[in-house]
Amino acid sequence: ADGELVQYHYGLKDLVTILFYIFIAIILHAVVQEYALDKINRRLHLSKVKHSKFNESGQLVAFHLSSVIWCLYVVVTEGYISNPRSLWENYPHVYLPYQVKFFYLCQLAYWLHALPELYFQKVRKEEIPRQLRCIALYLLHIAGAYLLNLTRLGLILLLLQYLAEFFFHMARLVYFTDENNEKLFNVWAVVFVVTRLFTLTLYILVIGFGLPRVESQALDPERGNFFSFLFNNILFRMSVLLLVCLFQASVMWRFIHFQLRRWREYWNEQSSRKRAAAAAGTKQQTKLLKRDSAYHENGVVKAENGTSPRTKKLKSP
Repeated sequence: ADGELVQYHYGLKDLVTILFYIFIAIILHAVVQEYALDKINRRLHLSKVKHSKFNESGQLVAFHLSSVIWCLYVVVTEGYISNPRSLWENYPHVYLPYQVKFFYLCQLAYWLHALPELYFQKVRKEEIPRQLRCIALYLLHIAGAYLLNLTRLGLILLLLQYLAEFFFHMARLVYFTDENNEKLFNVWAVVFVVTRLFTLTLYILVIGFGLPRVESQALDPERGNFFSFLFNNILFRMSVLLLVCLFQASVMWRFIHFQLRRWREYWNEQSSRKRAAAAAGTKQQTKLLKRDSAYHENGVVKAENGTSPRTKKLKSP
């Protein structure tokens, strides 16, 4: 009826919905692959390794872009950005608006569909452990936020994560089309650092200051209250924040190591090009000097057989 606000809770029927959208995700994956990525691959003539990475980045660019737009629309319309206190106020957030619940179900369906896609896409054996680890981490975090009633915090974290991932995979696509173009990697580096800082700040704000102030501090699984009584303990709260900071520090360390290696490879490539150009110039000068020494002796120009190029005058008999 008009004026009623219908909200939703999770249950076993979500599994049927997720299964349905897994098939939808497989169909959309095939459409993007056949009508976009395969056509571009035929023009680029990439190697098998680059072909696999190009397909992976192409699919993830489409997914991350649509997810960023969708997630941004949800957090803006629900007021989670304009009112940061809503991330922890009235916890636990058991009942969800339709668009929040639908977003989470679609996210779970996409990352579950990525498992059979490893077989359909004939991913190389060397790449399977990395992709399985990535899929497992996304499923763990998304399902954890959904089942533990931290959906509002999970939306903001997914928005930040998908934004950084979009720029990374977009930079890889541009690099595969033109190996001399690495400008988007620099953009991704800036976005990655900014999103890490926002993620760490958000963790400290919600875990350190938000959840300990929740009115209901008792453990109540029936109402979905799993955390607030734990965060009331300062020792537990500081331990969680320490683990979060250590994890973010390890992520930043890997990122800095990657950037240093990339810059080292770039400068080595530039120096090798300069050495090759200098060697080519020296070789060219050597050829010119040899040619000059072969054709000039004591200031007199000679032909190839050593005779003078001038025509001899015939004496009259």
